[in-house]
Amino acid sequence: MGLGMLASRVIRPTAAKLSRSSSLHFIRPIVSTPETSSAQSQPQPDPTPDPPPPSPRPPVGGARVHFPNPEDAIEVFVDGYSVKVPKGMTVLQACEIAGVDIPRFCYHSRLSIAGNCRMCLVEVEKTPKPVASCAMPALPGMKIKTDTPLAKKAREGVMEFLLMNHPLDCPICDQGGECDLQDQSMAFGSDRGRFTEVKRAVVDKNLGPLVKTVMTRCIQCTRCVRFATEVAGVQDLGMLGRGSGEEIGTYVEKLMTSELSGNVIDICPVGALTSKPFAFKARNWELKGTESIDVTDAVGSNIRIDSRGPEVLRILPRLNEDINEEWISDKTRFCYDGLKRQRLNDPMIRGADGRFKTVSWRDALAVVAEVALQVKPEEIVGIAGQLSDAESMMALKDFLNRMGSNNVWCEGNGPNPDADLRSGYIMNSGIAGLEKADVFLLVGTQPRVEAAMVNARIRKTVRANQAKVGYIGPAMDLNYDHQHLGTGPKTLIELAEGRHPFCSALANAKNPAIIVGAGLFEREDKDAIFSVVETIAKNAKVVRPDWNGFNVLLLKAAQAAALDLGLVPESANSIESAKFVYLMGADDVNMEKVPSDAFVVYQGHHGDQSVYRANIILPAAAFSEKEGIYENTEGCSQQTLPAVPTVGDARDDWKIIRALSEVAGVRLPYDSVGAIRARIRTVAPNLLNMDEREPATFSASLKPDCSQKMSLTDFRPAIDNFYMTDSITRASKIMAQCSATLLKK
Repeated sequence: MGLGMLASRVIRPTAAKLSRSSSLHFIRPIVSTPETSSAQSQPQPDPTPDPPPPSPRPPVGGARVHFPNPEDAIEVFVDGYSVKVPKGMTVLQACEIAGVDIPRFCYHSRLSIAGNCRMCLVEVEKTPKPVASCAMPALPGMKIKTDTPLAKKAREGVMEFLLMNHPLDCPICDQGGECDLQDQSMAFGSDRGRFTEVKRAVVDKNLGPLVKTVMTRCIQCTRCVRFATEVAGVQDLGMLGRGSGEEIGTYVEKLMTSELSGNVIDICPVGALTSKPFAFKARNWELKGTESIDVTDAVGSNIRIDSRGPEVLRILPRLNEDINEEWISDKTRFCYDGLKRQRLNDPMIRGADGRFKTVSWRDALAVVAEVALQVKPEEIVGIAGQLSDAESMMALKDFLNRMGSNNVWCEGNGPNPDADLRSGYIMNSGIAGLEKADVFLLVGTQPRVEAAMVNARIRKTVRANQAKVGYIGPAMDLNYDHQHLGTGPKTLIELAEGRHPFCSALANAKNPAIIVGAGLFEREDKDAIFSVVETIAKNAKVVRPDWNGFNVLLLKAAQAAALDLGLVPESANSIESAKFVYLMGADDVNMEKVPSDAFVVYQGHHGDQSVYRANIILPAAAFSEKEGIYENTEGCSQQTLPAVPTVGDARDDWKIIRALSEVAGVRLPYDSVGAIRARIRTVAPNLLNMDEREPATFSASLKPDCSQKMSLTDFRPAIDNFYMTDSITRASKIMAQCSATLLKK
């Protein structure tokens, strides 16, 4: 007999004795609370009444319900909770209003309903089997149950089928950590699979330099197909095959050419479509997110900058219903690698041999101040670049005014900008307000390349309301149905005189909208063109007390704030006689007009075009490294926030000018962002109303009659290359790849 058996025989009786003795000597006390004892002593009351209905839960994501007609409200019950919803809402939307988050893969609130993933199954009273809540309309008195064993069992079955062919590559998938399939699998998946056959594999597709595909991970939710067709307006993606051979792809080998193609990365619920430049760079939990604003165009799309340490690793959209909804353009999303290439790190002075040498800030500012003080005031010129924030433009204007010069302007606003009436340079209807229009007249603007998010809004309106679009300008594909009325001012004259067939469409429209491109600011006859457009607007009743459809679509992020702050040159030809030129990030200035003996100061963050002519370079912070106010094309002020530290010895633009003013003996009276914003309040208080659209007070009817003669030269495209429009995008390697592959004719 082994030692183990002996030990067990010895232990067992001892344990039995212990248990018997404990049962005899240790009595478990019974403690009754006062409430319990009093309840037992009192006589039993009548049967308890029905419990009160449960209190309402907050809607998912803080959603708010708008009832266009209160009489159309219907009452449904979700898990016993009563909730009122507008007629026509789906069961899934009613559940969200009731505070119940229904799992889904194929449903997306901005796309048409497909109903093909079956993950959103719920139980509805008096129905024989679970129903797909995304496709089922809510009916009066409907009793919906989302948490029953039947609904859970149905979702588990759907999840098992979805995971049947899905590869187990979460550790090497870029979607890991922000994957809907991972989350739903944790909630509804089994701990093991019953599928023992060989998993299917799908060949990866080449969609271009931006979107990486691993199509074996695809669950055929068709979100990307619906986005491309409905929002982006391109027929690039589709569903091929049937059954287990079903796959997403292009009918022929073709790149995805849309300017919104990167949004399929966000809406893909799994790792089938991911960002190619971001591949294997970082996990999402390693990144620090900073809410900011896009400055590559004048729309001011809301973005989140994800960074790790000193480097921006990706840019994602933020939800803003009034501006960009939840989409952003490819230029906004992928230009971030330009923030670390060709950067200016230190102050530099060009030597006698033509080469730049690094100097200290003290020496650089002393040289600039010395030259500025030796030049006549009327020979000093300042030009703000297209990425300038309101604070830096205010500082530049104040500095030049104290030096005795009024020749300061922002590039893109033309030689003779008209800043008197705000309605003459902003989008008066607002970006979201374009959805109310039923006829559009586009004059000299190509919104698909100038402002991709405005173009997406116009396309949405055309699809929803069958709005008519008339376009005057060079031929181009606007990705929605439109009439190409002409190429230049001749067509405008016909419309103003009522001789053009499109006049009837404008006259019969309830809410006509005219969108004028800011590319016309560069024309010498811009006043005459605007006068004719205002005549068309007057004839078609575009501006009324209840509707203002006269819009100007700006091109650059700094334009609206510059005109609000009064950056208007005293003389249109001042640059040709300038002896001291201060370029604050201005790279699109025609440097051939600058005299050869002029002293040029370039203050900016990238070594771009104007650096080659500069005598001195002052390094500044990019939009991702500073706090600054930007006003978008509809007159809404928003601010960027610093996401990463500045590069090298760079400083904020306004701080450089403030330091320079002190060295030059004309000290500016502000030392902080708060102080400079107090100064802005005295000039343009609307710029400080953050995230609020400030409408124009007066309309163009107050303008005096124009006597300028109109040239019949055709309108030209304002942007030649969508992917390269400013110093950041021109420095971006990703944007260079896009323009090389996607713009090939």
